[in-house]
Amino acid sequence: MFSKETYMARRAKLKQTIGSGLLLFLGNDESGMNYADNTYHFRQDSTFLYFFGLPYAGLSAIIDIDNDKEIIFGDELTIDAIVWMGTQPTLKEKSEAAGIKEVRPFKEIETYLKNAQQKGQPIHYLPTYRAEHQIKLFQWLGIVPGAEKPSVPFIMGVVNQRNYKSEEEIAEIEKACIVTADMHLTAMRTVRPGIRESDVAAAVAEVAFANNYQLSFPIIATINGQTLHNHDHSNLIKSGDMLLLDAGAETEMGYAGDMSSTIPADAKFTTRQREIYDIQVAAHEAAVAALRPGIPFVDVYELSCKVIMEGLKELGFVKGDPMEAVKAGAHAMFMPCGLGHMMGLDVHDMENLGEVYVGYDGQPKSTEFGRKSLRLGRKLEPGFVLTIEPGVYFIPELMDLWRSQNKFTEFINYDKLFTYKDFGGIRNEEDYLITENGARLLGKKIPVRAEEVEAIRK
Repeated sequence: MFSKETYMARRAKLKQTIGSGLLLFLGNDESGMNYADNTYHFRQDSTFLYFFGLPYAGLSAIIDIDNDKEIIFGDELTIDAIVWMGTQPTLKEKSEAAGIKEVRPFKEIETYLKNAQQKGQPIHYLPTYRAEHQIKLFQWLGIVPGAEKPSVPFIMGVVNQRNYKSEEEIAEIEKACIVTADMHLTAMRTVRPGIRESDVAAAVAEVAFANNYQLSFPIIATINGQTLHNHDHSNLIKSGDMLLLDAGAETEMGYAGDMSSTIPADAKFTTRQREIYDIQVAAHEAAVAALRPGIPFVDVYELSCKVIMEGLKELGFVKGDPMEAVKAGAHAMFMPCGLGHMMGLDVHDMENLGEVYVGYDGQPKSTEFGRKSLRLGRKLEPGFVLTIEPGVYFIPELMDLWRSQNKFTEFINYDKLFTYKDFGGIRNEEDYLITENGARLLGKKIPVRAEEVEAIRK
């Protein structure tokens, strides 16, 4: 945890922003894998962590702005729990470490909320992403699952704090990024023909666990890089393959790293692989060079897409004006995803609160294929932490669909494209902090250019 003063200051700022009413923070519960006592790794709700710092199951909290109360609701561990989990501080002691003086039994939260409801006090809550949250809202407030109306002022209040990373947060993210970089360096030394994707995933996970960190998301380690989020690890790596690795570490305090690498199975890329790989790197570097306060991230995205289309035009995949192709949406054949996303306590920071608020400052986002996957579009500001991850993908099903529809025939050379149905996909990803004057790489540098990757493969 940070100091109690950090959490007290965060809550004070939020109360000032919202002004009145009651703020309900739903903590997470344990989740059974196949029976109640065999649980998945517990992860506390990130907004609860941000304002209270307590990484423990079975808690919820209330900030009653009108009555100047901050209360943690939860139960002390029973002797049975202590036998299995070991000696721990009391809930009161844990709460005091976050600057919370009032602790009540968990069952009392229902009465507190219903009393507030009867008095007509506004009760603010955030979007739900777990069934347990929906059940609690139904039990406590009579809100039918699926009929929730999260508080937009509460959402925006949280977003406008969590989007701007403090120095102590940046230090935590940096720790996550250093270990994340080590995970990718390990993969670059591990990948070779004759091993399975699962061998690479195991080596990568070991790095995180050896640092007493968790994975910030399930490892993507695949020779089928055209599938953007491929969690299958069953394939044998063969000569001529490329392995796409997307993996990150999460610190003990819950802060994430997120990087991607594309690694040839052999010591060097083939000529065919290198041509496409260099295009991806050019798009990546162009995006990084453009990062600065005040630039709309959607402009950085379009720049990156333009570089991809220019490179592919030189190879004969694309025709016509590359920027016009981007404006029309033809680039989505090769890059149907976004360019990056906010990162912090969540690897896709605050995605549960809504991309329109986090990445677009409340403004509408595109519904167009490709652009709709751009999680971040707003003007960049100092303190933002984000990823840069353009990709070049050859997706057979998308090729077949668009050609059958005669889509973008003025920009796409389908005859050439179809000769690359077996190519796969390429992505590299780094994490950046927006500074007053530009951007700073977080963590240690991992190889990105082809010659850098090949140097470590020797």
